[in-house]
Amino acid sequence: MVSVFSERAAARGAWHPTALLGVLALWLATLGNLPLWLALWALPENHGWHAGFTLGGWAVVLLGLTLTFLSLWVWPRWLKPVGLVLLLTAAVASYFMQAYGVVIDPTMLANALNTDAAEVRDLLSAHLAVALLAGAVVPGWWWWRQPVRTVPLRRLLPRQLGVGLLALLVATGLLWLSFQDLASLMRNHKPLRYMVNPFNTVYAATRHTVGRAAQAQQPLLPLGQDATLAAGATPNAGQAPLIVLVVGETARAANFGLGGYRRDTTPRLARLRDEGQLVYFPHVSACGTNTQTSVPCMFSGQGRRGYDADVRQETLLDVLQRAGLAVLWLDNQSGCKGVCDRVPHFDTRTLHVPGLCEGDECFDEVMLRELPGQLDKLDPVRRARGTVVVLHQMGSHGPAYHKRTPANVKPFGPECTSATLQECAPDHLVNAYDNTLRYTDHFLAETIAWLREQQRPTALYYVSDHGESLGEKGLYLHGMPYSMAPEEQTHVPMVFWSSGGWPQHTNLAFHCLRQRSTEPLSHDHLFHSVLGLAGVQTAARQPALDLFRPCR
Repeated sequence: MVSVFSERAAARGAWHPTALLGVLALWLATLGNLPLWLALWALPENHGWHAGFTLGGWAVVLLGLTLTFLSLWVWPRWLKPVGLVLLLTAAVASYFMQAYGVVIDPTMLANALNTDAAEVRDLLSAHLAVALLAGAVVPGWWWWRQPVRTVPLRRLLPRQLGVGLLALLVATGLLWLSFQDLASLMRNHKPLRYMVNPFNTVYAATRHTVGRAAQAQQPLLPLGQDATLAAGATPNAGQAPLIVLVVGETARAANFGLGGYRRDTTPRLARLRDEGQLVYFPHVSACGTNTQTSVPCMFSGQGRRGYDADVRQETLLDVLQRAGLAVLWLDNQSGCKGVCDRVPHFDTRTLHVPGLCEGDECFDEVMLRELPGQLDKLDPVRRARGTVVVLHQMGSHGPAYHKRTPANVKPFGPECTSATLQECAPDHLVNAYDNTLRYTDHFLAETIAWLREQQRPTALYYVSDHGESLGEKGLYLHGMPYSMAPEEQTHVPMVFWSSGGWPQHTNLAFHCLRQRSTEPLSHDHLFHSVLGLAGVQTAARQPALDLFRPCR
């Protein structure tokens, strides 16, 4: 295998294609996996002579596996373009793994592919440019300029496959010799298995592509076809209830003032709680660690363990609409992830409202400004039975937390204004994030104030889609595989408020709800609880997961 790296074709000084593959494999296995090697070296068990030899052996294993992969799949006709793609992929993946502590798995890739232009712009930084220059542009320029010798297939095929087989045998042998250490390491440090370039991205891309292709061929599965309004749920004219479901973005419970956080990030909600009409639920678990997973999951009714992203199925909104209610989705973020495709929906990011919108991004209050007009467009017959509105926040979406809050709602400073979060002083980063929660408090309180003015029973149900890491254990942002995600990414805040007329409308006892608020809950309860609030009867609803049912 060593001879492959040093061989040059005699004719015209051109590379033999298999030798050039060896150079690419060497780059990918070493510099292309720098975050992996740094993470391994930082582990306390990986120090001393034995650990040094062990890490060296694993480097050879990775080199052998990479060379095997390239020998099987990369042939001279597409050698140069595939090499460029792999260099770019490794550079981008390495940067985000090193900068934010994320790992590359199918859900992270799906989340990245559904990122819009504004979110991409927030991630741009000088550090990213340097990483791309050093990891993709410079080596890519060298790679593209190398002459490659033309070798007949009858001679190339056995040589390249032979090199791949030899590399596989070497890698397998070293794996067998160090299996005990490797198995222990991967068992104790699970994120490492998602840090191996380019296999992490290739695996994630394959899973995502296959899943999307399979999903596209499936029919849309119906849900709650028997949905009807319960007897007595149809109100008198002018008394049709209005439920506003606010889907928060990236709000973690650890920094929510209502949950006992050291800072008062939720002063207005706290006053409403003290008035006796608002309940905070401090022990709520998310369905996923990213929007692409959590939002469809919480509206699916399948629960976190039963949710399958590759299955096309109707959602909570379809069931509500089938029961005869008016349904509306207002989005101030990157879309509803398919949840609202079959109900009226509107994207507020397309608006240009002075004071509320800057560039192609708006503050969340723009949804409240747009809400009355969008409600007027709904079917009046359905509205006479009741309305459910979903407001999808921009919330605390990072890394540009400072952009999520207007200047008059920034009580904590100074703020971190860099996309490279590890460069910020920890307290500056927390200041910027806490300001987003203070603005969410303001937005929810303003929404409740508007609901109080309505001449009908109204209720607000708020829950965040997932949490966020702010540097704990070297992690930033979110999106870790659920099995290894820290609590900061899975523990989310949840709030319920209702107008004075709502308890009479639903026979809901608030003192009972406050007593139940300390019980462990999750996104699994949302589907069934909203159906219960809206008075919808269907076999798809599980009464045991309706958090309001015991209090009626």
